[in-house]
Amino acid sequence: MSTASAHDELFGHPKGLYVLFFTELWERFSYYGMRALLVLYLVAEVREGPRGGFGWSQEDALALYGWYTMLVYVASIPGGILADRVLGQKKAVLFGGLTLCVGHLVLAAPGELAFFSGLALIIAGVGLLKPNISTMVGGLYRPGDERRDKGFNIFYMGINIGAVLSGVIVGTIGEKWGWHYGFGLAGIGMLLGQAVYMYGQRYLKHVGNLNTGAEATPEQQEAARRPLSKEERDRVLVLFLSFFIVICFFGAFEQAGGLLNLYAAEKTDLTLGSLEVQATWFQSLNPAYIVLLASPVASFWVWWKHRGHESSSLFKMAIGTMIMGWGFLFMVAAELQVQAGEQAWMIWLVLAYLFATVGELCASPVALSYITKLAPVKYASIMMGAFFAASGFGNKLAGMIGEAAVGDAGPMPIFIGVAVFCTALCILVVMFLKPLKRLTHGAEDDPDAPALF
Repeated sequence: MSTASAHDELFGHPKGLYVLFFTELWERFSYYGMRALLVLYLVAEVREGPRGGFGWSQEDALALYGWYTMLVYVASIPGGILADRVLGQKKAVLFGGLTLCVGHLVLAAPGELAFFSGLALIIAGVGLLKPNISTMVGGLYRPGDERRDKGFNIFYMGINIGAVLSGVIVGTIGEKWGWHYGFGLAGIGMLLGQAVYMYGQRYLKHVGNLNTGAEATPEQQEAARRPLSKEERDRVLVLFLSFFIVICFFGAFEQAGGLLNLYAAEKTDLTLGSLEVQATWFQSLNPAYIVLLASPVASFWVWWKHRGHESSSLFKMAIGTMIMGWGFLFMVAAELQVQAGEQAWMIWLVLAYLFATVGELCASPVALSYITKLAPVKYASIMMGAFFAASGFGNKLAGMIGEAAVGDAGPMPIFIGVAVFCTALCILVVMFLKPLKRLTHGAEDDPDAPALF
């Protein structure tokens, strides 16, 4: 834990927090900037010059998008294992950042070899950096430090500021000037983040070092040797059921960078008076909404709980999935316009992203908290890795759904189907909520119960 004195703090928090804040800001700037351009670049026609793409079909582009976004999440599992057993979190973030710098800059070069090599390096880099930098934020604060939650909120804002900037800046450069210029700008952003991280090492001396296990408490050592109790097995069962919700959620939510990205570019009227809106700008809506709505949504759930209503994590995840699914009803309206021979209004995408974000704010934050409450101590890391894997499988499902929408099924049945399925899933979870909560054995009932992390 950090032993920093007062002069090592800034605005009431350890200076290391701001090092990690700007590192993650630029990493997310580079990742989401590249993600905003990916499918548009793949389907762009083959021609000379910086605006030439691969000329792939939409089905093939969305298939690759699904595989890529899945592997980015799944790579967090070996990335976390390497950090825990070999490197430590600090070195894992360092090597992950360096790998990302190389990956993004390789991606800026033309040709399929550079493209696929760059994607592979980005997958490896995110796998090392993503699961470990967040853990380092927690390590900056001593147990019980009331500033810890506020520190995570500040860090989370860095993620979303980077994501907002990426869609507007990287997206505009890529669409108007050339795809590889956009990829190169994403690489420059990652270089800035890596420079911040390396310069700020003096503020991270006591954080993220390799844990040999010698500092484990007697309770943790005892828990690591004994078999799981029935109570723990029940909780693990509920966790795996919650992972099914996670897969379904991300299967719909991740249409943002794939199917909806293509829809914005090809079927939406992007003129706003004299302003020419870029399709990639819509990728900035989700993080911008998060910055604006994170506090109101959290306050609503506090008010809801104090009114005596159901507020368990499973309930919030189910409601969030349903709200996100309802956003696709706006895309039904957009498709009706397209079928009538018009370009769809931008407002439909704006509202779809709004509902997706409200759903995310209901479901996503509580999912990670749910794992820390239910996972047995000896399997805490494994269950967190399983969550990332579920997120990855949801991303792959998103690619498959997108393929169907641009293929034989068509967008309308997919948009309606997603909305109906998400609603039905929510109803099903609520119907079985009481027995599912019994299997948690009161894990969410005791506000003073110690967290695993």
